[in-house]
Amino acid sequence: MKKDFFLPDIGEGIVECELVEWLVTEGERVEEDQAICDVMTDKALVQIPAVHAGTISRLYVKKGEMAKVHAPLFEMALAEAEKDDAGDCTNADQEHAEPASDIGVGAVISEPACAPSSENRAVASPAVRRLAREHNVDLTDVPGSGDKGRVYKEDVQAWLQAQSSPSRRSSSWREPVTGVRAAMARHMSASLGIPRFTFCEEFYLDELMALKQQLAGEFEQQGVKLTLLPFFIKALSLALSDHPLLGARLEENGQTLVYEDGHHVGVAVDTPSGLLVPVLHHCEDKSLLTLSRELQRLSAAARAGRLTQGELQGATISLSNIGMLGGTVSTPVVTPPQLAIAAMGRLQRLPRFDEQDQVVARQLMTVCWSADHRVIDGATLARFNRCWQDYLEQPGRMLARLH
Repeated sequence: MKKDFFLPDIGEGIVECELVEWLVTEGERVEEDQAICDVMTDKALVQIPAVHAGTISRLYVKKGEMAKVHAPLFEMALAEAEKDDAGDCTNADQEHAEPASDIGVGAVISEPACAPSSENRAVASPAVRRLAREHNVDLTDVPGSGDKGRVYKEDVQAWLQAQSSPSRRSSSWREPVTGVRAAMARHMSASLGIPRFTFCEEFYLDELMALKQQLAGEFEQQGVKLTLLPFFIKALSLALSDHPLLGARLEENGQTLVYEDGHHVGVAVDTPSGLLVPVLHHCEDKSLLTLSRELQRLSAAARAGRLTQGELQGATISLSNIGMLGGTVSTPVVTPPQLAIAAMGRLQRLPRFDEQDQVVARQLMTVCWSADHRVIDGATLARFNRCWQDYLEQPGRMLARLH
């Protein structure tokens, strides 16, 4: 008995997804809960599992095409044991489907054991397949170094290096803009239609650096590496308590501001698949140690491609630590419905005049804001930044307000 299976409701109002990769082929036998395909939403890679055991008889959507929610995704000949239990997979049933989190569709980029491979299919994780797609590589051409020929990221990188030798290099090559980069292109194009302005200021961080050095040993005992970013996030949360407008969001009609319950800070992370912005929720309730742990976990998950959709949603304000890559000044782009984003530059030791007109060495960082000028004016942003800056330049004031 053959049945059509439909792309389930993944939630967040998503009506279509890009079919990134089929993990099975027509005629292949699959087991219940086996991964069938990867689809890409605007924010994450989602793996669709088999609801029943059986044999794949037809794949309705081609790789690279858009799959519609509640539309047929693949056809399966059910195994005998499954026929009596299988319900009718009709459009009417799918209209009442639960969100993905309730039906076993994990909204994560994970590296589970790969589905059984056919003769012409390379064995590789979704993250490796994504890397291969980004470089227009056919994985069946890449020698795998793992068990049963499994292809790892290092194998793809070595293959690319070999192909880029002078004797193999061509004059040009092309690759489609898909996945995270395609989502970024859409979001950034939309955000550039927003009237915005940039505001920059130098932060003197000598006292903060001294405090960081004092606390670093205690954090290391807890297995956590202390960086400046948790201080910036905590100070930002304190400033939002004093100036809540910067943490509001503007609804699409441009006429309503929504003030969220809590301070949810997005932090931009550079990953192999593009820029991702995981979110630290309710920073007002988190200690510096908790923020440090959460930052380490989310950054590692982002680079490994294992963030959930919940960890990518709900930011009310964002930080971009461009200084980690060596930049000093940046003009970040506001992502609606957020109203503001700050870019932290590289920490520098530079000469400055003190109050006695003596030249002294100062540890400083240039921070640049971009804000939605439909809601926030220059004076409002300057006052907010001054509040944030004071907490960082005088960290004792920040510690006094921690609970």
